[in-house]
Amino acid sequence: MANSIFGALDTTIFETMSRMAAEAGAINLGQGFPEGLEPEEVIEAAIAALRSGPHQYPPMAGLPALRQAVAENARRFLGLDVDWEKEVLVTSGATEALADAFFGLLEPGDEVIVFEPAYDSYQPIIRRAGAVPVPVRITPPDWRLPFERLEAAITPKTRAFILNTPWNPIGRILGEEELRFLADLMLKHDLVAICDEVYEHLVFDGRQHRTLFALPEVRDRVVRIGSAGKTFSVTGWKVGYITACEVLLKPIMRAHQFITFTTPPALQAAVAFGLNLPDAYFDGLRADLQGRRDLLVGGLRAAGFEVENVEATYFAIAATGEAEPDDVAFCRAMTFEAGVTAVPLSAFYGKGDMRSHIRFCFAKREETLRAAVERIVAWREKRERLAAVG
Repeated sequence: MANSIFGALDTTIFETMSRMAAEAGAINLGQGFPEGLEPEEVIEAAIAALRSGPHQYPPMAGLPALRQAVAENARRFLGLDVDWEKEVLVTSGATEALADAFFGLLEPGDEVIVFEPAYDSYQPIIRRAGAVPVPVRITPPDWRLPFERLEAAITPKTRAFILNTPWNPIGRILGEEELRFLADLMLKHDLVAICDEVYEHLVFDGRQHRTLFALPEVRDRVVRIGSAGKTFSVTGWKVGYITACEVLLKPIMRAHQFITFTTPPALQAAVAFGLNLPDAYFDGLRADLQGRRDLLVGGLRAAGFEVENVEATYFAIAATGEAEPDDVAFCRAMTFEAGVTAVPLSAFYGKGDMRSHIRFCFAKREETLRAAVERIVAWREKRERLAAVG
């Protein structure tokens, strides 16, 4: 007999669309893995660490060098004072970090506010931890937190909320007013914030990442999750890290020791090296991705799509423009007719009923993006001609 939660789940939409892209021979702008952005010096650091060893279990909490680097990176870019020995944990990717936080902090029956659109792993793991996800919908055109609906969703059982900023899939950075509102709710209702901040370094146009962890009055209520996979474009490495006060981190660490226990030491050493790279690396990454964003967004708009402004992340969302939208059918048609694959935004909503938008990943090589844009423009023009005569 299968577990009632995981046994009832389908294959993730990202895997589904990637298989569809392969079947159609389409350019895959669906799944969020980057191309051609891996820093060579970080790869070389991993090779050197593999050659020199050690190859046995590293400390359960992570290599001291990496935990120190996480703390120093937070100080350098966010002005945060973090105790690397008591407040940093290394995990096997951000998804494990999320699971550790849910298993370590939630009790059966607790309620967790989930802002939708939400990454699809949040709700199944929350449910498997025995807690109850409570969705709060975010909608176009501004995609801002709905303050009244959010407060109305809080009950005596509410324990936490999960906050993704910069936000996948909508490419937003939460504003100061929104963070202040959330902090006030945390104090008023005794809540914990589990903050998925894996895109913290992927912000554009001179913007700065903001985090609840920087607000002193709620610092001891915030679990901050980062990812080397996003910061160094090595998503297959699965190296993540958690920063939290000692009281919160202790039960999270206990969950970690019984889930993965540890993470490959050579990759940890390479990530420690990477986090200590000069500002020029991080500035260059942002500039490179910003250029790719502009290429794709400009091309989609030229093809007639209404595309939201993209402040951060790998992703741009576009309205399909259909009178009776079905984002899944639209993505399938675009895959097999245009030869370009995107992800339907309905996959990021528990009820699957936000059908008007689709998500594109622009963390691809420029030649890939140009080819995709050319295909989409030609496809949209053909559809318009057929509609005009039909």
